[in-house]
Amino acid sequence: MIKEKEHFSLQSTRYQGSKRKLIPWMSTIFKDLEFENVLDVFGGTGVVSYLFKLMGKSVVYNDYLEFNHQIGISLIENQNVRLETKDINHLINNSKLDSGNQGFISSTFKNIYYKENENIWLDNVISKIHNLNSYDSKTLRYKKAIAFNALFQSCLVKRPFNLFHRNNLSIRTRRVQRTFGNKTTWERSFEDLFIRYTKEINDLVIHTKYKCEAICKPVSGLNSNGFDLVYLDPPYLNKDGKNETANYFDIYHFLEGITIYPDWSNNIDKGSKNLKLINYKENIFKKDNIYNVYDLMFDKFKNCIIVLSYKSDGLPSIQFLTNRLKQLGKNVRIKSLDYSYSLKKNNKDKRDREFIIIGV
Repeated sequence: MIKEKEHFSLQSTRYQGSKRKLIPWMSTIFKDLEFENVLDVFGGTGVVSYLFKLMGKSVVYNDYLEFNHQIGISLIENQNVRLETKDINHLINNSKLDSGNQGFISSTFKNIYYKENENIWLDNVISKIHNLNSYDSKTLRYKKAIAFNALFQSCLVKRPFNLFHRNNLSIRTRRVQRTFGNKTTWERSFEDLFIRYTKEINDLVIHTKYKCEAICKPVSGLNSNGFDLVYLDPPYLNKDGKNETANYFDIYHFLEGITIYPDWSNNIDKGSKNLKLINYKENIFKKDNIYNVYDLMFDKFKNCIIVLSYKSDGLPSIQFLTNRLKQLGKNVRIKSLDYSYSLKKNNKDKRDREFIIIGV
């Protein structure tokens, strides 16, 4: 049982919008709510779902992106499988490329995201993850997910701004004095980083008595059946109508591509500057649709406790959201906390106010 002010062991990540540092504060809010079965609609890094799992709840982690789905499988659904030393050694052995591997990243993304030797390493390891076959299907599901998760985190920390939004490898390679970025981490080998993150994930795998599951569906494909509480942490639009967290499919397209490696070449948008994926994942969080989206979500989950993470300058306004919840007969409470976001564009004012809106 989690105790107030307890230290939380959580996966480290450079994922945009992560709630990792907010988890101790959020735990004090969740412990005052009565629920056993929870749906995390926009699971992302999985840290909130992991908190629910630590609390002994039955958790369904959901995310629309397949690479995030793999993160959910590795830490939320997985109860006891770990990536063993022999598995890691097999994956990072660069002496021979798997048969059929044509070096897609090294031939397609040259001088875009990583150095040439790093691209070759990625091609080798990704191919070997996809071709793991020495275990039963259930065990393979979790071992592959751990390997993918460790690889995603390794890819993120070696990227300027931890994103794939532009061709900016030169930020790493130019010999200039820098006022930002982590040059030391950028130049750590993929192998070292992969081993580090694999160990971290292995250490975080926990068994609980309640079933946990990771799924990959759009909001429209979800329902509220069987859930006491639904947690929402959707992409934010700020009050100017700009998508503050951008389109996750666009800024993390490279990680999504890793999950479809055998068919990646058939899904490249060749008209994009940095060879993004063809956008087959619809982004419904747009200015002309945002009010309808919240109406849809609130109505879909009206029979559950609704917990929404939000920000002070979000669109719709907090007042609009609380009014909608009250119209559904909810008793609304609001909690807030000052919080700084490292990637906030206005570096002179990084501090926002993080809100949690609760409709019971």
